[in-house]
Amino acid sequence: MGDMKGKNPLHTMTLTSPTEFWNDSCSTAELSSAIEYGATGGTSNPTIVGQVLKKELETWRPKIMELIRDNPTATEDVIAWKIIEAITVNAAKLLKPVYDKNNGRNGRLSIQTNPKYYRDAKAIVEQAVYFDSLYPNNNIKLPVTKAGIEAVEELSYRGISVNATISFTVPQCIAVAEAVERGIVRRQKEGKDISTMSPVCTIMVGRLDDWLKVIAAKKSIVTDPGYLEWGGVAAAKKAYRLYKERGYRTRLLNAAYRNHFHWSEFIGGDMSMTITYEWQQKINGSDVEVKNRINDPVDPKTIAELEKKFPDFRRAYDEHGMKPEEFDNFGSTRRTLLAFIDSYADLVAVVRGIMISDPDIKGE
Repeated sequence: MGDMKGKNPLHTMTLTSPTEFWNDSCSTAELSSAIEYGATGGTSNPTIVGQVLKKELETWRPKIMELIRDNPTATEDVIAWKIIEAITVNAAKLLKPVYDKNNGRNGRLSIQTNPKYYRDAKAIVEQAVYFDSLYPNNNIKLPVTKAGIEAVEELSYRGISVNATISFTVPQCIAVAEAVERGIVRRQKEGKDISTMSPVCTIMVGRLDDWLKVIAAKKSIVTDPGYLEWGGVAAAKKAYRLYKERGYRTRLLNAAYRNHFHWSEFIGGDMSMTITYEWQQKINGSDVEVKNRINDPVDPKTIAELEKKFPDFRRAYDEHGMKPEEFDNFGSTRRTLLAFIDSYADLVAVVRGIMISDPDIKGE
């Protein structure tokens, strides 16, 4: 790594290593700030869009009311998706110059398919194809479930860049990379262009740690509490090593930050990190040294302890620990699907509150 000094730790990382970071939000204010310090992408999901809408409700209320007026028969769900699209497209414009400069490798804003479609590959593909038509610099987010893997291959064949999410484990990351390869190879055999494709696979490092802590609490498993901060790091580092060894055309994207290891242990990797604005501020205010740690191994004692006491860590860490038909029932998957579906319901409720106002509020 070089000796260049950036405006803050994240900026220094982007100047001195191949590691990139994305803004884990589609808020234009947060994204603009992140771009200033080197961010090359952005992400959204029902939780993120809901948070943006609540923070910027007065900004978006006129747009919601306009959509309600212009679509007199539309359900609250239809209006909610139109708002999701509007917020995402609005943020994507900020990244378009980066996208153009890098021939599509960077500068993308991810938009997520309906989390309720996690069992239906056809529905995921149909919505993803529509989203792909909305703006050029997109990654389409879809879940790494059994159906999601099927959709990853089909969308890659169609030339659509995916961001596979709701992913926490080595077997999920490998399944995504292999599905992308199958789709791209099919596309290449037909002489179709792949030059601007930039698929990524998210690995939600902190959410694997969260699940191990839930198991520890439920089953009264006693271990060194420090070990429980390393499960996600260990799985993500292993997935990264396998990706590089095999030359997959998919890049890893770390997400779900819980401690600074989820950033600092991956500096130097040819990968991206999607970081919330809150964690960007924590990292940039820290004294953690910006140095290459991507190839530093996790202590074998930590891995051995986690494998010994947590069968789900073994499933997450072993490349063959799960088959795609088992992904849907993995603990982190179920918890995250529930959270995303609940967030979507909250988002719809905001729209409903404007569409059907309480007469007591208006004094009627």
